[in-house]
Amino acid sequence: MPAIVLVGAQWGDEGKGKATDLLGDRTDYCVRYSGGNNAGHTIVVDGEKYALHLLPSGVLNATCTPVIGNGVVVDLDVLFTEIDGLNERGVDTSRLLISANTHLITNYHVQIDKVTERFLGKAKIGTTGRGVGPAYADKVNRLGIRVQDLFDESILRQKVEAALDQKNHLLVKVYNRRAIDANEIADHLLGFADRLRPYVADVSIVLNDALDRGQTVLFEGAQAHHLDVDFGTYPYVTSSNPIAAGACTGSGVGPTRIDRVVGICKAYTTRVGSGPMPTELLDDDGEKLRSIGAEYGVTTGRLRRCGWFDAPLVRASARVNGMTDLFLTKIDILSAWEKVPVCVAYDVDGEQTKDMPLTQTGFHHARPVYEFLDGWGTDISGARSFADLPRNARAYVERIEELIETPVWGVGVGPGREATIERRPFDAG
Repeated sequence: MPAIVLVGAQWGDEGKGKATDLLGDRTDYCVRYSGGNNAGHTIVVDGEKYALHLLPSGVLNATCTPVIGNGVVVDLDVLFTEIDGLNERGVDTSRLLISANTHLITNYHVQIDKVTERFLGKAKIGTTGRGVGPAYADKVNRLGIRVQDLFDESILRQKVEAALDQKNHLLVKVYNRRAIDANEIADHLLGFADRLRPYVADVSIVLNDALDRGQTVLFEGAQAHHLDVDFGTYPYVTSSNPIAAGACTGSGVGPTRIDRVVGICKAYTTRVGSGPMPTELLDDDGEKLRSIGAEYGVTTGRLRRCGWFDAPLVRASARVNGMTDLFLTKIDILSAWEKVPVCVAYDVDGEQTKDMPLTQTGFHHARPVYEFLDGWGTDISGARSFADLPRNARAYVERIEELIETPVWGVGVGPGREATIERRPFDAG
Protein backbone atom coordinates (compact mmCIF):
# COMPACT_ATOMS: atom_id res chain seq x y z
CA MET A 1 0.00 0.00 0.00
CA PRO A 2 1.45 3.38 -0.97
CA ALA A 3 2.43 6.61 0.66
CA ILE A 4 1.07 9.41 -1.55
CA VAL A 5 2.10 13.08 -1.48
CA LEU A 6 -0.23 15.81 -2.72
CA VAL A 7 1.64 19.02 -3.54
CA GLY A 8 0.57 22.35 -5.01
CA ALA A 9 2.24 22.96 -8.37
CA GLN A 10 1.80 26.75 -8.54
CA TRP A 11 1.58 29.42 -5.80
CA GLY A 12 -1.06 27.76 -3.64
CA ASP A 13 -4.87 27.79 -3.67
CA GLU A 14 -4.93 25.12 -6.38
CA GLY A 15 -7.60 22.99 -4.71
CA LYS A 16 -5.41 20.58 -2.76
CA GLY A 17 -8.17 20.11 -0.24
CA LYS A 18 -10.52 18.86 -2.94
CA ALA A 19 -7.98 16.32 -4.16
CA THR A 20 -7.17 15.23 -0.62
CA ASP A 21 -10.83 14.86 0.21
CA LEU A 22 -11.39 12.85 -2.97
CA LEU A 23 -8.74 10.34 -1.94
CA GLY A 24 -9.54 10.51 1.75
CA ASP A 25 -12.02 7.64 1.81
CA ARG A 26 -9.40 5.39 0.21
CA THR A 27 -6.66 6.21 2.71
CA ASP A 28 -6.10 5.47 6.36
CA TYR A 29 -4.03 8.49 7.43
CA CYS A 30 -4.05 12.05 6.11
CA VAL A 31 -0.97 14.02 7.17
CA ARG A 32 -0.39 17.77 7.11
CA TYR A 33 3.39 18.15 6.92
CA SER A 34 4.20 21.86 6.47
CA GLY A 35 2.95 25.41 6.94
CA GLY A 36 0.66 26.92 9.52
CA ASN A 37 -2.67 28.70 9.63
CA ASN A 38 -1.47 31.02 6.88
CA ALA A 39 -2.91 28.44 4.50
CA GLY A 40 -6.41 27.15 3.96
CA HIS A 41 -8.44 24.55 2.12
CA THR A 42 -12.05 24.92 1.08
CA ILE A 43 -13.98 21.67 0.74
CA VAL A 44 -17.62 21.32 -0.27
CA VAL A 45 -19.37 18.15 0.95
CA ASP A 46 -23.06 17.61 0.22
CA GLY A 47 -23.46 21.32 -0.43
CA GLU A 48 -21.80 22.29 2.87
CA LYS A 49 -18.61 24.36 2.73
CA TYR A 50 -15.77 23.68 5.16
CA ALA A 51 -12.80 26.05 5.47
CA LEU A 52 -9.82 24.31 7.07
CA HIS A 53 -6.68 26.17 8.12
CA LEU A 54 -4.67 23.74 10.24
CA LEU A 55 -6.51 20.45 10.25
CA PRO A 56 -5.80 18.02 7.40
CA SER A 57 -8.64 17.66 4.89
CA GLY A 58 -8.95 13.99 5.84
CA VAL A 59 -10.67 15.04 9.07
CA LEU A 60 -13.92 15.13 7.08
CA ASN A 61 -13.68 11.40 6.29
CA ALA A 62 -14.84 9.22 9.15
CA THR A 63 -12.49 6.35 8.28
CA CYS A 64 -9.34 8.48 7.97
CA THR A 65 -7.03 9.50 10.83
CA PRO A 66 -5.92 13.14 10.48
CA VAL A 67 -2.33 13.91 11.53
CA ILE A 68 -0.41 17.15 12.10
CA GLY A 69 3.27 16.47 11.58
CA ASN A 70 6.37 18.05 13.07
CA GLY A 71 6.88 20.22 9.98
CA VAL A 72 3.79 22.29 10.78
CA VAL A 73 3.74 25.32 13.10
CA VAL A 74 0.57 25.49 15.20
CA ASP A 75 -1.27 28.36 16.80
CA LEU A 76 -3.20 26.58 19.56
CA ASP A 77 -5.92 29.22 19.72
CA VAL A 78 -6.59 28.69 16.01
CA LEU A 79 -6.36 24.91 16.29
CA PHE A 80 -8.95 24.56 19.03
CA THR A 81 -11.25 27.14 17.47
CA GLU A 82 -11.19 25.02 14.33
CA ILE A 83 -11.75 21.81 16.28
CA ASP A 84 -14.67 23.32 18.19
CA GLY A 85 -16.22 24.65 14.99
CA LEU A 86 -16.11 21.24 13.32
CA ASN A 87 -17.45 19.50 16.43
CA GLU A 88 -20.41 21.89 16.47
CA ARG A 89 -21.15 20.84 12.89
CA GLY A 90 -21.09 17.16 13.80
CA VAL A 91 -17.57 16.36 12.55
CA ASP A 92 -15.65 13.95 14.79
CA THR A 93 -12.16 15.32 15.49
CA SER A 94 -11.22 12.88 18.24
CA ARG A 95 -9.00 10.83 15.89
CA LEU A 96 -6.59 13.74 15.40
CA LEU A 97 -2.91 13.08 16.15
CA ILE A 98 -0.27 15.80 16.64
CA SER A 99 3.48 15.28 16.69
CA ALA A 100 5.16 16.04 20.00
CA ASN A 101 7.88 17.81 17.97
CA THR A 102 5.51 20.28 16.32
CA HIS A 103 6.51 23.89 16.94
CA LEU A 104 4.04 26.42 18.30
CA ILE A 105 3.14 29.93 17.18
CA THR A 106 2.90 32.29 20.14
CA ASN A 107 1.53 35.78 20.51
CA TYR A 108 5.00 37.28 20.19
CA HIS A 109 5.47 35.58 16.81
CA VAL A 110 2.26 37.20 15.58
CA GLN A 111 3.27 40.63 16.86
CA ILE A 112 6.71 40.48 15.30
CA ASP A 113 5.27 39.29 11.99
CA LYS A 114 2.92 42.27 11.79
CA VAL A 115 5.33 44.99 12.88
CA THR A 116 8.07 43.69 10.58
CA GLU A 117 5.79 43.84 7.54
CA ARG A 118 4.77 47.40 8.42
CA PHE A 119 8.42 48.34 8.92
CA LEU A 120 9.36 47.00 5.46
CA GLY A 121 6.78 49.23 3.76
CA LYS A 122 6.92 48.85 -0.04
CA ALA A 123 9.50 46.07 0.33
CA LYS A 124 7.12 43.88 2.34
CA ILE A 125 6.87 40.16 1.53
CA GLY A 126 3.08 40.03 1.75
CA THR A 127 2.77 37.65 4.69
CA THR A 128 -0.57 36.90 6.32
CA GLY A 129 0.64 38.34 9.64
CA ARG A 130 -0.13 35.13 11.51
CA GLY A 131 3.33 34.59 13.00
CA VAL A 132 4.31 31.68 10.77
CA GLY A 133 7.62 33.08 9.51
CA PRO A 134 8.87 34.17 12.96
CA ALA A 135 7.91 30.75 14.40
CA TYR A 136 9.97 28.97 11.74
CA ALA A 137 12.81 31.43 12.34
CA ASP A 138 12.80 30.50 16.03
CA LYS A 139 12.82 26.82 15.06
CA VAL A 140 15.98 27.29 13.00
CA ASN A 141 17.52 29.54 15.65
CA ARG A 142 16.81 26.86 18.28
CA LEU A 143 14.55 29.17 20.24
CA GLY A 144 11.30 27.45 19.36
CA ILE A 145 8.55 26.19 21.65
CA ARG A 146 7.35 22.67 20.86
CA VAL A 147 4.16 20.81 21.75
CA GLN A 148 6.04 18.56 24.18
CA ASP A 149 7.28 21.60 26.14
CA LEU A 150 3.75 22.22 27.44
CA PHE A 151 4.08 19.10 29.58
CA ASP A 152 7.10 20.40 31.52
CA GLU A 153 6.27 23.79 33.02
CA SER A 154 9.84 24.54 34.10
CA ILE A 155 11.27 23.93 30.63
CA LEU A 156 8.47 25.89 28.97
CA ARG A 157 9.04 28.96 31.13
CA GLN A 158 12.80 28.82 30.53
CA LYS A 159 12.31 28.63 26.77
CA VAL A 160 9.80 31.46 26.64
CA GLU A 161 12.10 33.68 28.70
CA ALA A 162 15.06 32.88 26.45
CA ALA A 163 13.06 33.69 23.32
CA LEU A 164 11.74 36.97 24.70
CA ASP A 165 15.15 38.05 25.98
CA GLN A 166 16.01 38.80 22.35
CA LYS A 167 12.61 39.76 21.03
CA ASN A 168 11.76 42.34 23.66
CA HIS A 169 14.90 44.28 22.73
CA LEU A 170 13.75 44.21 19.12
CA LEU A 171 10.18 45.22 19.92
CA VAL A 172 11.11 48.05 22.27
CA LYS A 173 14.26 49.49 20.72
CA VAL A 174 13.60 49.00 17.01
CA TYR A 175 9.82 48.89 16.61
CA ASN A 176 8.89 51.11 19.59
CA ARG A 177 6.44 48.53 20.97
CA ARG A 178 5.69 47.39 24.50
CA ALA A 179 7.74 44.52 25.92
CA ILE A 180 5.93 41.19 26.22
CA ASP A 181 5.63 39.49 29.60
CA ALA A 182 7.08 35.95 29.53
CA ASN A 183 4.79 34.70 32.30
CA GLU A 184 1.68 35.78 30.37
CA ILE A 185 2.84 33.81 27.33
CA ALA A 186 3.76 30.74 29.37
CA ASP A 187 0.49 30.80 31.35
CA HIS A 188 -1.52 31.05 28.14
CA LEU A 189 0.27 28.08 26.58
CA LEU A 190 0.01 25.97 29.74
CA GLY A 191 -3.74 26.51 29.68
CA PHE A 192 -3.89 24.22 26.62
CA ALA A 193 -1.80 21.37 28.10
CA ASP A 194 -4.58 19.13 29.41
CA ARG A 195 -6.74 19.49 26.33
CA LEU A 196 -3.80 18.96 23.98
CA ARG A 197 -2.35 15.88 25.68
CA PRO A 198 -4.75 13.23 24.26
CA TYR A 199 -3.86 14.22 20.70
CA VAL A 200 -0.08 14.03 21.08
CA ALA A 201 1.83 11.08 19.63
CA ASP A 202 5.13 10.00 18.12
CA VAL A 203 3.87 10.52 14.59
CA SER A 204 6.92 8.95 12.96
CA ILE A 205 6.25 5.64 14.71
CA VAL A 206 2.52 5.78 14.00
CA LEU A 207 2.96 6.40 10.27
CA ASN A 208 5.77 3.93 9.70
CA ASP A 209 3.84 1.25 11.57
CA ALA A 210 0.80 2.01 9.42
CA LEU A 211 2.81 1.56 6.23
CA ASP A 212 4.28 -1.67 7.61
CA ARG A 213 0.71 -2.92 8.13
CA GLY A 214 -0.10 -2.19 4.50
CA GLN A 215 -2.21 0.88 5.19
CA THR A 216 -2.24 3.95 2.96
CA VAL A 217 -0.87 7.33 4.10
CA LEU A 218 -1.73 10.54 2.26
CA PHE A 219 0.54 13.55 2.81
CA GLU A 220 -1.08 16.95 2.32
CA GLY A 221 1.16 19.95 1.91
CA ALA A 222 0.13 23.53 2.49
CA GLN A 223 0.98 26.38 0.10
CA ALA A 224 2.80 25.09 -2.99
CA HIS A 225 6.07 24.48 -4.81
CA HIS A 226 6.67 28.08 -5.85
CA LEU A 227 6.24 29.25 -2.26
CA ASP A 228 8.91 26.80 -1.06
CA VAL A 229 11.69 28.58 0.83
CA ASP A 230 14.36 26.82 -1.27
CA PHE A 231 12.74 26.36 -4.69
CA GLY A 232 10.09 29.06 -4.77
CA THR A 233 10.21 32.64 -6.06
CA TYR A 234 12.41 33.77 -3.18
CA PRO A 235 12.07 36.00 -1.17
CA TYR A 236 8.32 36.02 -1.89
CA VAL A 237 7.85 32.59 -0.36
CA THR A 238 6.72 30.87 2.80
CA SER A 239 9.14 29.80 5.53
CA SER A 240 8.96 26.03 5.11
CA ASN A 241 9.28 23.28 2.49
CA PRO A 242 5.87 22.47 0.99
CA ILE A 243 7.52 20.47 -1.80
CA ALA A 244 7.10 16.70 -1.82
CA ALA A 245 10.45 16.15 -0.10
CA GLY A 246 9.09 18.14 2.84
CA ALA A 247 6.66 15.30 3.53
CA CYS A 248 9.59 13.25 4.79
CA THR A 249 11.20 15.86 7.04
CA GLY A 250 7.80 17.10 8.15
CA SER A 251 6.50 13.74 9.34
CA GLY A 252 9.35 11.33 10.04
CA VAL A 253 8.77 9.01 7.08
CA GLY A 254 11.76 8.12 4.90
CA PRO A 255 11.94 9.01 1.18
CA THR A 256 12.07 5.36 0.11
CA ARG A 257 8.51 4.96 1.40
CA ILE A 258 6.94 7.55 -0.91
CA ASP A 259 5.25 5.84 -3.86
CA ARG A 260 3.39 8.59 -5.72
CA VAL A 261 3.49 12.37 -5.94
CA VAL A 262 0.36 14.10 -7.23
CA GLY A 263 0.73 17.70 -8.35
CA ILE A 264 -2.35 19.90 -8.02
CA CYS A 265 -2.73 22.89 -10.33
CA LYS A 266 -5.48 25.17 -11.53
CA ALA A 267 -6.36 25.36 -15.21
CA TYR A 268 -5.14 28.97 -14.90
CA THR A 269 -2.79 30.69 -12.45
CA THR A 270 -3.29 32.65 -9.23
CA ARG A 271 -1.15 33.95 -6.42
CA VAL A 272 -1.53 36.22 -3.40
CA GLY A 273 0.98 38.58 -1.90
CA SER A 274 3.94 40.17 -3.59
CA GLY A 275 6.37 38.78 -6.14
CA PRO A 276 6.66 38.25 -9.90
CA MET A 277 3.90 36.54 -11.87
CA PRO A 278 4.55 36.49 -15.65
CA THR A 279 1.00 35.65 -16.77
CA GLU A 280 -0.77 38.07 -14.41
CA LEU A 281 -3.71 39.85 -16.04
CA LEU A 282 -4.32 43.44 -15.00
CA ASP A 283 -7.28 43.85 -17.34
CA ASP A 284 -10.89 42.76 -17.74
CA ASP A 285 -9.86 39.13 -18.29
CA GLY A 286 -8.07 39.12 -14.94
CA GLU A 287 -11.10 40.54 -13.17
CA LYS A 288 -13.33 38.06 -14.98
CA LEU A 289 -11.20 35.12 -13.83
CA ARG A 290 -11.28 36.44 -10.27
CA SER A 291 -15.04 36.96 -10.32
CA ILE A 292 -16.07 33.67 -11.94
CA GLY A 293 -13.46 31.68 -10.02
CA ALA A 294 -14.25 33.36 -6.67
CA GLU A 295 -10.55 34.01 -6.22
CA TYR A 296 -10.41 35.24 -2.66
CA GLY A 297 -8.17 33.76 0.02
CA VAL A 298 -9.73 31.12 2.30
CA THR A 299 -7.71 32.27 5.29
CA THR A 300 -7.33 36.01 4.69
CA GLY A 301 -10.01 36.97 2.19
CA ARG A 302 -7.33 38.72 0.13
CA LEU A 303 -7.92 39.14 -3.60
CA ARG A 304 -5.89 36.66 -5.63
CA ARG A 305 -3.92 37.86 -8.60
CA CYS A 306 -5.10 35.99 -11.70
CA GLY A 307 -3.51 34.96 -14.99
CA TRP A 308 -3.44 32.32 -17.68
CA PHE A 309 -1.94 28.86 -17.25
CA ASP A 310 1.86 29.00 -16.98
CA ALA A 311 3.45 25.80 -18.31
CA PRO A 312 7.13 26.61 -17.47
CA LEU A 313 6.06 27.30 -13.88
CA VAL A 314 4.25 23.97 -13.48
CA ARG A 315 6.87 21.99 -15.40
CA ALA A 316 9.49 23.16 -12.89
CA SER A 317 7.26 21.85 -10.10
CA ALA A 318 6.85 18.51 -11.84
CA ARG A 319 10.60 18.10 -12.12
CA VAL A 320 11.60 19.03 -8.55
CA ASN A 321 8.75 17.11 -6.93
CA GLY A 322 9.07 14.04 -9.13
CA MET A 323 5.37 14.20 -9.95
CA THR A 324 3.80 10.96 -11.09
CA ASP A 325 0.34 12.44 -11.67
CA LEU A 326 -1.32 15.81 -12.22
CA PHE A 327 -4.74 16.90 -10.92
CA LEU A 328 -6.15 19.85 -12.88
CA THR A 329 -8.77 21.92 -11.03
CA LYS A 330 -11.28 24.61 -11.98
CA ILE A 331 -11.24 24.01 -15.73
CA ASP A 332 -14.94 24.93 -15.67
CA ILE A 333 -13.99 28.56 -14.96
CA LEU A 334 -12.49 28.84 -18.47
CA SER A 335 -15.78 28.00 -20.20
CA ALA A 336 -16.51 31.71 -20.71
CA TRP A 337 -13.68 32.35 -23.21
CA GLU A 338 -13.67 31.76 -26.99
CA LYS A 339 -9.88 31.48 -27.01
CA VAL A 340 -7.87 30.32 -23.98
CA PRO A 341 -4.22 31.42 -23.88
CA VAL A 342 -1.59 29.09 -22.39
CA CYS A 343 1.92 30.32 -21.60
CA VAL A 344 4.29 27.82 -23.26
CA ALA A 345 7.56 29.74 -22.82
CA TYR A 346 9.07 32.99 -21.54
CA ASP A 347 10.77 35.79 -23.39
CA VAL A 348 13.62 37.03 -21.20
CA ASP A 349 15.34 40.08 -22.64
CA GLY A 350 14.77 38.89 -26.20
CA GLU A 351 15.60 35.22 -25.67
CA GLN A 352 12.97 32.50 -25.38
CA THR A 353 13.12 29.70 -22.84
CA LYS A 354 10.74 26.88 -21.94
CA ASP A 355 12.22 26.70 -18.44
CA MET A 356 12.15 29.13 -15.56
CA PRO A 357 15.08 31.58 -15.68
CA LEU A 358 18.12 30.82 -13.56
CA THR A 359 18.00 34.06 -11.57
CA GLN A 360 15.44 36.11 -9.68
CA THR A 361 16.21 39.02 -12.01
CA GLY A 362 15.53 36.86 -15.06
CA PHE A 363 12.16 35.79 -13.71
CA HIS A 364 11.22 39.41 -12.98
CA HIS A 365 11.97 40.21 -16.62
CA ALA A 366 10.15 37.16 -18.04
CA ARG A 367 7.30 37.85 -20.45
CA PRO A 368 4.86 35.09 -21.40
CA VAL A 369 4.84 33.52 -24.85
CA TYR A 370 1.27 32.37 -25.48
CA GLU A 371 -0.34 29.62 -27.48
CA PHE A 372 -4.05 30.19 -28.07
CA LEU A 373 -6.35 27.17 -27.73
CA ASP A 374 -9.97 27.04 -28.83
CA GLY A 375 -12.50 27.45 -26.03
CA TRP A 376 -15.56 25.28 -25.50
CA GLY A 377 -18.17 27.88 -24.64
CA THR A 378 -20.49 25.67 -22.62
CA ASP A 379 -21.09 24.74 -18.98
CA ILE A 380 -19.11 21.60 -18.14
CA SER A 381 -19.88 21.40 -14.42
CA GLY A 382 -22.11 18.38 -14.97
CA ALA A 383 -19.43 16.29 -16.70
CA ARG A 384 -18.54 13.14 -14.78
CA SER A 385 -16.28 11.40 -17.28
CA PHE A 386 -13.57 12.64 -19.62
CA ALA A 387 -15.75 11.69 -22.58
CA ASP A 388 -18.49 14.02 -21.24
CA LEU A 389 -16.24 17.04 -21.81
CA PRO A 390 -16.49 18.97 -25.10
CA ARG A 391 -13.75 18.17 -27.61
CA ASN A 392 -11.95 21.49 -27.06
CA ALA A 393 -11.97 21.03 -23.27
CA ARG A 394 -10.41 17.59 -23.71
CA ALA A 395 -7.84 19.11 -26.06
CA TYR A 396 -6.99 21.71 -23.40
CA VAL A 397 -6.30 18.99 -20.83
CA GLU A 398 -4.27 16.97 -23.31
CA ARG A 399 -2.16 19.99 -24.28
CA ILE A 400 -1.34 20.72 -20.65
CA GLU A 401 -0.39 17.08 -20.21
CA GLU A 402 2.02 17.41 -23.15
CA LEU A 403 3.54 20.65 -21.89
CA ILE A 404 4.07 19.41 -18.31
CA GLU A 405 5.15 15.91 -19.43
CA THR A 406 3.06 14.42 -16.64
CA PRO A 407 -0.16 12.40 -17.01
CA VAL A 408 -3.34 14.18 -15.90
CA TRP A 409 -5.14 11.87 -13.50
CA GLY A 410 -8.07 14.03 -12.43
CA VAL A 411 -9.98 17.10 -13.61
CA GLY A 412 -12.08 19.35 -11.38
CA VAL A 413 -15.20 20.80 -13.00
CA GLY A 414 -16.82 22.40 -9.94
CA PRO A 415 -16.41 23.01 -6.21
CA GLY A 416 -18.34 19.98 -4.95
CA ARG A 417 -16.81 16.63 -4.01
CA GLU A 418 -18.79 14.99 -6.82
CA ALA A 419 -17.70 17.51 -9.48
CA THR A 420 -14.55 15.62 -10.33
CA ILE A 421 -13.52 13.54 -13.30
CA GLU A 422 -11.09 10.70 -12.78
CA ARG A 423 -9.50 10.38 -16.19
CA ARG A 424 -7.91 7.10 -15.25
CA PRO A 425 -8.34 4.93 -12.15
CA PHE A 426 -6.20 5.98 -9.20
CA ASP A 427 -5.29 2.86 -7.30
CA ALA A 428 -4.48 3.93 -3.76
CA GLY A 429 -3.90 0.38 -2.77
